[in-house]
Amino acid sequence: MEKMKNLFTTGEAAEICNISQQTIIRCFDSGKLDGFRVPGSRFRRIPRDSLVRFMKENSIPLDNLTHDRLGKIKILIVDDDPEIVELMVDVLNRDGRFEVRTATSGYDAGLVTQQFMPDVIILDYMLPDVNGNIVCQTIKRNPDYAGIRIVIVSGVVNQDEIEGLLQAGAADFMKKPFDIAKLVDRLIEVATGEPVGAA
Repeated sequence: MEKMKNLFTTGEAAEICNISQQTIIRCFDSGKLDGFRVPGSRFRRIPRDSLVRFMKENSIPLDNLTHDRLGKIKILIVDDDPEIVELMVDVLNRDGRFEVRTATSGYDAGLVTQQFMPDVIILDYMLPDVNGNIVCQTIKRNPDYAGIRIVIVSGVVNQDEIEGLLQAGAADFMKKPFDIAKLVDRLIEVATGEPVGAA
């Protein structure tokens, strides 16, 4: 059993509360969230009991704190095909190394990305409201999302379009239907920063 974490950075607190790090920092600096600065640095640290109190005062569910889901790879699946989404969610949740959220349109993807700050986005190229290229470019243009990696999935993209997607900032492309076990391996590689396509 992993030891429970008793001290959090502002980034970890933001992840647990599902709000932006800026909001946590503002609450910390204004005294709404108790904590301390690491001596000789500008780093803020928040004790577990302060975070629990803050979450209760602001009606934030304690689920993330009680399960301590930090350390999992956060995956956002953006696809409007319910069967594919269900399959991927099922496999990734069973795997145990991932925390998964889903979105069915480019618009939803934007909202969930902001709240969830995934490590990797699995992005369907053909969404009902916008194509994957636009979503990819939009995310890659935002400096707050610099660390997010994007894996495009599609059944109907030609080689030129694939090149365009990779140039737009996608980390990888997988053709549907794909082998779900290979997808899991690829997500681990992409999230851990190993070169895509490494042997």
